[in-house]
Amino acid sequence: MEDRTWKILIADDNPQNVELLEAYLADLPCETISAVDGDETLAKVAEIKPDLILLDIMMPKRSGFEVCRQLKSNPETKDIQILMITSLHETADIERGVEAGTDDFLSKPVYKPILLTRVKSLLKVRHLQSELERTLAYLHEVEGQRS
Repeated sequence: MEDRTWKILIADDNPQNVELLEAYLADLPCETISAVDGDETLAKVAEIKPDLILLDIMMPKRSGFEVCRQLKSNPETKDIQILMITSLHETADIERGVEAGTDDFLSKPVYKPILLTRVKSLLKVRHLQSELERTLAYLHEVEGQRS
């Protein structure tokens, strides 16, 4: 992947969870930003345009399901990778996350090697999406010059 600092938004109302996730991500080339509820998560997404969101499901004001659904239905934010992290273990909850549009799902307790593997994979997807968008824009420009 390209040499860059990734922006990762950690959306969780529990400060200990945020602190743990930040510690786990410390060795990656990333900047972490946090949000404590669904509304703040949406505001921070608009402000910082993160590459990845680590999204807790059970949050005040708006659930992670609602936040995910809203982000994935918006053309400007639909390509942001979302990893839902939850203490919910029911199959129905996983199905709700998938229906909301999450890109991946992780149950608590979070184990560092699993988190890092998933984060790296999702950032690689984000990188490839960006490369594809740049290539398509370039091809469109070239085709326009030929006309």
